[in-house]
Amino acid sequence: MIQNFGLLPSGKQASLYTITCGALTAKVTDFGATLVSLLVPDRSGRKADVVLGYDDAAGYYSGWAFLGATVGRNANRIKGGRFCLNGKTVQLTAFERVNNLHSGFDFFHRRMWQAERVSENSITFRLSSPSGDQGFPGNATIRVTYTLEYPSSLRICYNAISDADTVFNLTNHSYFNLAGHDHPEKAMSQTLMLPARHFTPSDAQSIPTGEVRGVDGTPMDFRKPKPLGQDIDAAYEALKLQDGYDHNFEVFCAPCAILSDPESGRTMAVTTDCPGVQLYTANGTKETGKGGIRYSRRSGVCLETQFYPDAVNHPEWKQPFTKANTPYHSETVFRFSW
Repeated sequence: MIQNFGLLPSGKQASLYTITCGALTAKVTDFGATLVSLLVPDRSGRKADVVLGYDDAAGYYSGWAFLGATVGRNANRIKGGRFCLNGKTVQLTAFERVNNLHSGFDFFHRRMWQAERVSENSITFRLSSPSGDQGFPGNATIRVTYTLEYPSSLRICYNAISDADTVFNLTNHSYFNLAGHDHPEKAMSQTLMLPARHFTPSDAQSIPTGEVRGVDGTPMDFRKPKPLGQDIDAAYEALKLQDGYDHNFEVFCAPCAILSDPESGRTMAVTTDCPGVQLYTANGTKETGKGGIRYSRRSGVCLETQFYPDAVNHPEWKQPFTKANTPYHSETVFRFSW
């Protein structure tokens, strides 16, 4: 099903697409290739929308929280907005002081994508990104495919290719609240399990220091499930610097994360081929969302699968560089149960 999703300041018309399979229903828009809604049943069969979002395209245009966004070419932060590729310095547009966040001001989620293939349970969006776009080299074509799979999974696939060596590190920036987006007060009571043994501490500007630190004996240890809010205000430097969780963890095994809401019974298991996952507890969120719901601080949680932040400046970490004319592919699956 296709619906009118409102006009943008440019005068362009955005559309909202509904896909269904099994017990799940998702709504995605061609403005930003954005996940707008995801309906999931609870243990009693009652469905709730478990992702934060806005009512129309205008909300996504004016919002700054990256709700449901497709992020690229590079997710997360790059120190100084620069890196070296093939012996040359690549300078990106700055966002957040001198650093680059989610590739810069002309974000992918603030652009119109083309709906390329649409079926009952799947949709593919395509975006052309010219050489020099956001500072990245190479003329690139990027595709994002949302697929609902029986009985209860959402798979997001990223495919891209460039005519020059470049960076591809795409992710989805959905904020999840398994109690329902309209219950922001319940987000931090949900339990999270991350089997990660290590995380990457960051400085006051959220740039990784280069250290890979063990979680053992710290509030960063989620190897046993615990409520998101249990240790979030602990007197631990990494948490104090970010005012909560906003940290990259290693992807150690599958699933790399399991989020659960004890009250509704909803559980979400995350699997990915990426080396890292960013845990973000919406520490700075102040948005008015769907149905006028106020998304305040810590009203949802992001689990952004990715290469490590600033990996381009840490050659000892897995790298997001892709050679010219070489296909890039990555995927993440969110599997729900109740």
